Amino acid sequence: MLEVHQFPCLDDNYGYLLHDPASGETACIDTPDAEAYLRAAAHRGWQITQIWNTHWHGDHAGGNEAIKAATGCTVIAPAGEADKIPAVDRAVAHGDVVCLGDWEADVIDVSGHTNGHIAYHLPEASMAFVGDSLFALGCGRMFEGKPAQFWASLGRLKALPPQTMIYCAHEYTASNARFAVHADPDNAALASYAAEVFQLREHGKPTVPAPLARELATNPFLRADDPALQARWGGGDAVQTFAALREAKNTF
Repeated sequence: MLEVHQFPCLDDNYGYLLHDPASGETACIDTPDAEAYLRAAAHRGWQITQIWNTHWHGDHAGGNEAIKAATGCTVIAPAGEADKIPAVDRAVAHGDVVCLGDWEADVIDVSGHTNGHIAYHLPEASMAFVGDSLFALGCGRMFEGKPAQFWASLGRLKALPPQTMIYCAHEYTASNARFAVHADPDNAALASYAAEVFQLREHGKPTVPAPLARELATNPFLRADDPALQARWGGGDAVQTFAALREAKNTF
């Protein structure tokens, strides 16, 4: 089975090393901090062979050059942002497949946070590395995209098998939970989830990865097509409701 090593980076990023014991290959999922990745790989005795970037922001691709210089790894990055990302060897887009040993990851367009943002879904491992497109109980800020575009991207993630574990790039869940409860106050499953999140964070424990099934029931940004949320926030249209929720979160 694939192994995932998760570790904190920078202020609130998570670093991920994805390791295939059969082939010995290891992929960095984004590169917020080159030294932290190299140190984590060395501690595990893993050789970094690939980098899978989700988008161009510096806290996701800023370590590419240093890690590539140290390891000779191959850098895979979104085609729509390859001109903004250092040291790219292969540019990929929605529908492409990348491999780690015999494991295949489907590339998914999740643009909205940025216009070329992609996610990597490994169906046989029930994992999705989603960068800043989707968070536990939240979603990324809409820096470059439009509401309809971002909602369509979230729809592609919503359609993944519910047992998929969502590996997002930041520990934002407590803040997201406070807004989610504000946005959807009558959701009992959300109230329970939020209480767990606050308890985990009080003890300094991570809240990600998160199972998609739970996000589908509790994350307001994935539920903009829910009639109750539409009545509260958007008046019957999922895109308008999503836009209203995202704008409200920006100033919450």
